[in-house]
Amino acid sequence: MSAGLITQEEPIVAQTHAIAHAHSPAPAQVDAAGGWRDYLELTKPRIAVLELVTVALSAFTARWMLPDAALLGWLLSGTALVAAGASAWNQWLEIGTDLRMRRTAERPLPAGRLTPRQVATFGFVTTIAGVALLATQVNPLTAAFGFATWFLYVVVYTPMKRYTSLNTVVGAVAGAMPVLMGWASVEGSLNLSAASLFMIVFLWQFPHFMAIAWIYREQYAKAGLQMLTVVDPSGRRAGAQAVVTALILIPVSLLPSVVDSAGPLYFVWACGLGLAQLACAVRFMSRLDELSARILLRSSVIYLPSLLLMLMLGPYS
Repeated sequence: MSAGLITQEEPIVAQTHAIAHAHSPAPAQVDAAGGWRDYLELTKPRIAVLELVTVALSAFTARWMLPDAALLGWLLSGTALVAAGASAWNQWLEIGTDLRMRRTAERPLPAGRLTPRQVATFGFVTTIAGVALLATQVNPLTAAFGFATWFLYVVVYTPMKRYTSLNTVVGAVAGAMPVLMGWASVEGSLNLSAASLFMIVFLWQFPHFMAIAWIYREQYAKAGLQMLTVVDPSGRRAGAQAVVTALILIPVSLLPSVVDSAGPLYFVWACGLGLAQLACAVRFMSRLDELSARILLRSSVIYLPSLLLMLMLGPYS
């Protein structure tokens, strides 16, 4: 797996093609069309589902009612296509690093079940189709946010991972953009409520990312990805970042109550969830072991959907 690795200074596209050529299986091993399961895996379906849920909940909370069924269908379809395209291009660019990490080495591209050309074609078609669908069937603002999400994730965040730990910040912005897509789809503009929801999803990602970065720090280091746990192997900076963002998230998560888009029950629920996640972050910072990281990861996975579901009750919560 380490044969033919290329230094970070070389262009990432050249690096991708060189490593892909070195590790590609014989033509007989690759299905000319690729299996549908491989294309599904290429879309990172678990992440895509979370994005779709976030988009739908954001659209709902913008008016505290279900959007028009047709509009919601087009919104989710367009978002799913853009998300699929972003995931495909991300893996096309990262075939070299994916080959070096156990957790990603069996993805369709590094494992040789799909070729770089198949992945690039899939990524191009789904991205164009998704943005076009959002522009024509939803509205231009939603399409603009969709393209901005794709651009930040593929063009900025993915290459940044090789050079600076600040990639997490850009990744968190891209991860929170679906909130703006959902809101813009029904309102056509943004307001303070949309901004507060965006900030909740943005901040939530840091404890989540830091837990993952600690668990897989050795694999990230081997792959040459500059996550915070690689830049600072002691883990102190990752732990501090998890605690600080979990702490800031508590008052930010209460903003929907302040702007009258959520009720007192939501206020109490958000406080409880925030304090529980903060406790897990403090435990992680103080212990810096895999168990505390996994507890923080699980708490973050519980936190966001629990908060968003309560937020759906709006002023009645």
